[in-house]
Amino acid sequence: MSILVIAEHDNKALNAATLNVVAAAQKIGGDITVLVAGSGAQAVADQAAKVAGVSKVLLADDAAYANQLAENVAKLVAELGKGYNHILAASTTTGKNILPRAAALLDVSMITDIIAVDSANTFKRPIYAGNAIATVESSESVIVATVRGTAFDAVAAEGGSAAVEAAASTGDAGISKFINEEIVKSERPELTAARIVVSGGRGVGSGENYHKILDPLADKLGAAQGASRAAVDAGFVPNDMQVGQTGKIVAPDLYIAVGISGAIQHLAGMKESKVIVAINKDEEAPINAVADYWLVGDLNTVIPELVSKI
Repeated sequence: MSILVIAEHDNKALNAATLNVVAAAQKIGGDITVLVAGSGAQAVADQAAKVAGVSKVLLADDAAYANQLAENVAKLVAELGKGYNHILAASTTTGKNILPRAAALLDVSMITDIIAVDSANTFKRPIYAGNAIATVESSESVIVATVRGTAFDAVAAEGGSAAVEAAASTGDAGISKFINEEIVKSERPELTAARIVVSGGRGVGSGENYHKILDPLADKLGAAQGASRAAVDAGFVPNDMQVGQTGKIVAPDLYIAVGISGAIQHLAGMKESKVIVAINKDEEAPINAVADYWLVGDLNTVIPELVSKI
């Protein structure tokens, strides 16, 4: 059994989500190869080689992969993937952009967002916004799947000693080009990797109030900040802060939901959190059903009082 894991990175450092994918690969069993496709990404390959459980690292270093354009990387994955039983990537924006294209090039169907491995060809994945779990068996010659990172405990980033080998580039597909990117800089933890997340919903009232009320709490707790889709759609915060089925999936040790009603779409993105605290003036809010602790009260009063006591 051979498994190809697509590394997620920024050409400088390996994204922690890759460690969760390797953990899923270990559940399947077999030799695990990590593919690092990038430009000037030798440091990433060296990090991947140290990951526990990795047998080999393939480094495809080419300017065509500098910005992880899905069309270019998918072409490479499809070419290399013919020699593997499984191809796995994180269920992130990048992974969900690359793998469907690679699957199409390989002429196989794919499995999205797996949360458990029953056997080498049988997996569990959530459906209906996480309200049901489907068991899916694949008979494809190459099983292509994205992995929900929050469902698997990350393997150790140190301890491995895999060999790094060069992989031939398949070059620029010539059907897309990188124009520019705008990156929001923040000193707070990355949302999907944070141990504590403070999220605000429509109930915070405005973008100004979101920051006025929730920033001090996040600062005190060293937490990442998130939001419901309603808050994002209202323009309170950028959409990269959205938690939910169409946003980011998180499972921190502590999730504090402030002014969030708890629509199914939002619950699908955070209900696996270890401890959920809900603060809402509506005692009938659906989020109370999944919360470990909930407080009925005015967030404009409750949150400042909470901050003062931390």
